[in-house]
Amino acid sequence: MSIIKKLESLNLDPDTKVSLAYSDGADVFVHNETEIEDALSETDIVSTFAELIATRGLRVSTPFGGNILESMRASGFLDDYARGGDFATFLADVINDNFYDMDFIDSSIEKYDHKRGFCTLSTDVLIPLSDLIKESPYLNGWKVSVATDNGRLTLDN
Repeated sequence: MSIIKKLESLNLDPDTKVSLAYSDGADVFVHNETEIEDALSETDIVSTFAELIATRGLRVSTPFGGNILESMRASGFLDDYARGGDFATFLADVINDNFYDMDFIDSSIEKYDHKRGFCTLSTDVLIPLSDLIKESPYLNGWKVSVATDNGRLTLDN
């Protein structure tokens, strides 16, 4: 049974916010201070995040409540988009180019020694249940959780 079907079977209020979390990481060198850039190039987190927020009909927001695309639009990051192009690819390029100016993907670095370490990149978003059911986006790799009357239910795929 798919994640969407499982969520649908819970019979929750359509306005219920569903939490999605995605994380990926890479072994990096920490002595040259390029660990985040290296992890960005070696993982798929930016493209996965961009695919999700580019899905038509999804109102994707940060855990703090701000709509991600509206925030990007208000900050001028979407001004150069040429209509008719691949919006997800455009978003991924914009996020990679402006990573430090946006606050959608977090990073953490575990140092093994003075040269080597591991950089983890992660993102958390909220989407209304009705949007997920209607649009059925590709959620492979996303950790999905939702509050129910019996506690928080987490669905891994």
